[in-house]
Amino acid sequence: MTDLTRHSAKALHASLHAGEVSAVEVTEAHLDRIAATDDQVGAWLAMMGDAALAHAKDVDSRRAAGQPVGALGGVPVGIKDLMCTKGVPTTAGSRMLEHYRPPFDATVVENLRHADAIALGKLNMDEFAMGSSTETSAFGLTHNPWDLDRIPGGSSGGSSAAVAAFQVPLATGTDTGGSIRQPASVCGIVGIKPTYGRASRYGLVAFASSLDQAGMFARTVEDVAWSLEVMCSHDKKDSTSLPDAAGDFTTGLHEGVKGLKVGYVPAHLGEGCDASVAEATRNALKHLEALGAEVVEIDLPFAQYGLAAYYIIAPAEASSNLARHDGVRWGSRVAGATTAEMMANTRSANFGPEVQRRIMIGTHVLSAGSYDEYFGRAQRTRTLIINDFAKAFESVDVIATPTAPSPAFKLNDSSLSPLAMYLSDIYSVPASLAGLPGLSVPVGFADGDAFSTTQGLPIGLQLVGKPMAEATILRTAAALEADLALDLAPRGANALEV
Repeated sequence: MTDLTRHSAKALHASLHAGEVSAVEVTEAHLDRIAATDDQVGAWLAMMGDAALAHAKDVDSRRAAGQPVGALGGVPVGIKDLMCTKGVPTTAGSRMLEHYRPPFDATVVENLRHADAIALGKLNMDEFAMGSSTETSAFGLTHNPWDLDRIPGGSSGGSSAAVAAFQVPLATGTDTGGSIRQPASVCGIVGIKPTYGRASRYGLVAFASSLDQAGMFARTVEDVAWSLEVMCSHDKKDSTSLPDAAGDFTTGLHEGVKGLKVGYVPAHLGEGCDASVAEATRNALKHLEALGAEVVEIDLPFAQYGLAAYYIIAPAEASSNLARHDGVRWGSRVAGATTAEMMANTRSANFGPEVQRRIMIGTHVLSAGSYDEYFGRAQRTRTLIINDFAKAFESVDVIATPTAPSPAFKLNDSSLSPLAMYLSDIYSVPASLAGLPGLSVPVGFADGDAFSTTQGLPIGLQLVGKPMAEATILRTAAALEADLALDLAPRGANALEV
């Protein structure tokens, strides 16, 4: 084979299965790529090289002996540092958990290991998954391989950057309000958040428990579909895990979109949406129509309130979940003269500004005088958004929107307020509130302010499906991917050399 890091996960698996290459060779190639490029990208927080090579050697031995090998046998994967990995640092991008070494694996990590995916290491992220740029990580910036001066998205920015940089073919992520879909969009890769409850939350460091969901990144739709099958399973250790969580996402993947109805909201392409993103979305809809889908206008009247509702509900749940990080139960303790002072010192020193901001918002909206006015109203709005989607899905199979309102913005852009950062999730948040599956697939580029199919910064299209309808949105994405045939190797004057 040519450069092993340039192949899809499925292509690598086929070569491994045929004996054309060994798991050790594949693992070494990706570890070498990381060593050669991560000083520019900054995607990885902890490497697991020795363990990865040992696992790869075991896979090769079993395959040579004719013994069973897992579904992903020998394919490398990166793990977002929000997912517990036994004996390996799991920091959630925070000083609070800098020294935490879990005694167990998260269920989704365990599923990948049982499938003989080779875990290479842990990937950078916004602190406790709170952010859209990976700039809130306590352990440094991650850079977008398409332009090293720009953000890779967030909170799963390490995962998206590593896949886009050809450091690893698969990476896990978590998505609370868009933290898989938005980074996939700005890094020019595919990312999927399954239906809430489809992937276990056991062993994930909690942000907002009614919203958090694990998912996958890859460079192709087929790779995402295939690896998601491994990730999803019913888990008795997670009370929100769906009984029928396991699914078949690859059968019928390439059957096309003829006969499908795709809905879109015209207002999504107006004010607040970058002109290049709006044009890329329109172009993608035209391609779907040409492929045989029926594209129709729909209305989601309460979706416009989704961002406001999300930034009440998510901080409220974060305030509750992060209360345990006090230097007594969890967290790197900072001394104080009294227990109360020690707890205050611990939380002030170890939580970054964005986490502190959201804890304060969450504590306020849960307070006795504000609960009904803020949290109660936000929950009622969430129900209205759920009903909006249910009504829309009576007449369409898939809903298409921009994934993010703009391409990747500059790192350390002092002109962006917290509110401007929150707007990065304006299109992805409603589906999260409704617990629906959503993915982002590349559909073009922003060349300056103009839409392009050949150059510029990547633009993603979000596809949202009915509950448990991952197969439908994956099938739609696969049709678009094949028809557009975009070159998704980072390029440009300030891109990482691939």
